[in-house]
Order: sequence, then structure tokens, then C-alpha cells
Amino acid sequence: MTVRLRACLAVGAVLAAALTGCGTTDSASNTTADGLTKVRLQLQWFKQGQFAGYLAAVDQGFYREQGLAVEILDGGTDIVPQTVLAQGQADYAVAWVPKALASREAGAGITEVAQIYQRSGTKQVSFKADNLTAPAALRGKTVGNWGYGNEFELFAGMTKAGLDPAKDVKLVQQQFDMNAFLSKDIAAAQAMSYNEYAQVLETRNPATGNLYSPSDFNTIDWNEQGVAMLQDALWANTEKLKDSKYQDQTVKFVAASLKGWAFCRDNLEKCRDITVKAGSTLGASHQEWQINEVNKLIWPSPNGVGAIDKAAWDRTVKIARETKNQDGATVLKKDPDANAYSTEYVTKALELLKSTGVDTMGAAYTPRQVVLREGGK
Repeated sequence: MTVRLRACLAVGAVLAAALTGCGTTDSASNTTADGLTKVRLQLQWFKQGQFAGYLAAVDQGFYREQGLAVEILDGGTDIVPQTVLAQGQADYAVAWVPKALASREAGAGITEVAQIYQRSGTKQVSFKADNLTAPAALRGKTVGNWGYGNEFELFAGMTKAGLDPAKDVKLVQQQFDMNAFLSKDIAAAQAMSYNEYAQVLETRNPATGNLYSPSDFNTIDWNEQGVAMLQDALWANTEKLKDSKYQDQTVKFVAASLKGWAFCRDNLEKCRDITVKAGSTLGASHQEWQINEVNKLIWPSPNGVGAIDKAAWDRTVKIARETKNQDGATVLKKDPDANAYSTEYVTKALELLKSTGVDTMGAAYTPRQVVLREGGK
């Protein structure tokens, strides 16, 4: 899995029950022998290029520069990062905005403090011969989606194109791989630009004996369709943000994290090696592709990396409130309250980085050309 949590979006009563009575752990009082504050960051999935900026911030000492000793916690199939954060088992978490807001609506005390990905990485991939170049072309086709709250851009795109997702397409529960797509059981499959799409390109075309290439496929990009939702963001504990020490720690943590992402923008191969060294089970070429694609979702950042764009936030909330999946469910039942996000900490973090000469906008950024190897080796 990439960014996607395999825990169901229907967190409602289960999550609320899980959160009831949960205390918080004040990790700010815990320090290392050399005086660094211990901090835990909960990821959405296992360590991979999707999280390279945080791994680089540890490896390059950026957290240490801010007086922090950061432990990065792997995610997994049974881990919902925003719940781990709300329960005080982590100090910060990485989570998609709509999923985190669903948890917040169910009772999780979390606040977004930085929006790392400025663009969505979700695509719908199809074979070129099928000519599925726009959402309207999906009518009558087998359309894969992962569910668990990952499907709402797809459903918003189809709805905008005049399709009824419950009637006009044949929906297929897609596994977290591209096997059903490659065997042509699914005509249009859900994929992240930095992971599943790469998995396809790392596979040999049985007709030619060579690896597939982008020219073999069409992709529908939800950014281009106007229904993109905000994805990887940094979240803090809402209750702890009332404490001045945690506020200061949050600014430092965000600043060091953003510096890590700036480092990965400018040092692709080094971040690839850092990610592989951190224990990723995916190969070096896959990690290099993944970081390169993630960089495209972050850079350039005209308002500064990590800035929370209100228009993108409002669009995400609108889709989360209005778009229904095949069961008629929406992500949110109401608009989130004012504490759902704060620009205070990322603004201060950006000021801190600028004062030390870090390029926080990446206006000159251009993506690299990455050569994938079979199986992502």
C-alpha cells in the first residue's frame, strides 16, 4: 500500500468507542541523554519513498538541529495513524485529509498543521487500446477501486461526468496491487502515480517481452478533472496544542520535516538510498521513482512547502460532504470546525527555514527521468 490505509473509512462508532477515555502521553517531557526531546511520528504505511522527507530529516540531522530525537513509526494494515495520534501513542501523524477528517468527525482530537502534498497522486489507469481517456468513457466498464475511503475522487469524477457510479459502471473491489488490471479483469484500475502505476511499468509486456511503458496506457488524473482531494498532511494533537511547549515543538518538528522534503527535492539519489537503508521492502529503482513522483506532488510550492491552501481544503471538504460512494455514503456528514486545521505552525516553520536560507518554494524545480527496472529492483 502507499498512502492508503486499509482500515475502513467507516470509523464512526468503532473509532468513537476506541477514543473514549483514551488519555494522552506527554512525550515532550521525555528527553534523551543528550537533552533532545523524544518525538514519535506515525506513518500511514511502512517506510518508503512516500515518506522520504521524514526519513531524510532523521538521517541528515535536521530534527536534531531543532532539538528533537524523532522516532518514525511504521504503519500497517491495522493501524490508523490519526487514531494513534488521538490516543497519545504518537506526537504527530501523516494522514490523508478526508480520512483524518472522518476520524475527527468521529471524535479524534487532531488538527492539521502542514499540507505536504499540494496535489493528488491518484489516477485511474487503463490500457491504451480501450481509449478510456476521460471519466465519461468509463460507462459500462469494469472500474476498480480500493474502497476504504480511497474511492471518492473516482466517484466525484464520474458524478461530475454525468455517470451514476452505482449503476453506470461495474465496480470491482480492487486489491492493493495491479494484478487484476494486468490480467484485464479490470478495465480501469486505481493507482497512485508513485506506487501502483510504477508497479505496472516494472512488469514485462507478454506481447513484446519488454517492460511496459507509459505509451501503453491512458491515465485519468483527478487534478485535471477538478476533483482532487488533499492527501498526505501532518497532523498534531488538538488538546496538546493548547500547551506552549507542544506548540513550540510543533513549529520545530514541521520546520525540520519540510527541510527534509527540500533535501529530497534536491538530492533524489541520496534520498533513495536513505529510504532503502531505512528498511523499505521495495527496490531502489522503485524508491527513486516514488520519490521523484512525490516531489511532483509537492513542488513547486508557490506559497511555501507545507502551506495549507484554503481553496484546496474547501474543495476537499465539499467532495467529502457531497460525493456518495456505491453504498450512498459520504466521507463527512458536516463541515469540520475551525480547529480542524491551523496555518500558525507551518507559517512559523517557513519563516524559520527562510531565515536559514532554505528554499521553501522550489520555483525552479524540474522532475527527473527515472528508469524503472523489472520488479522495481
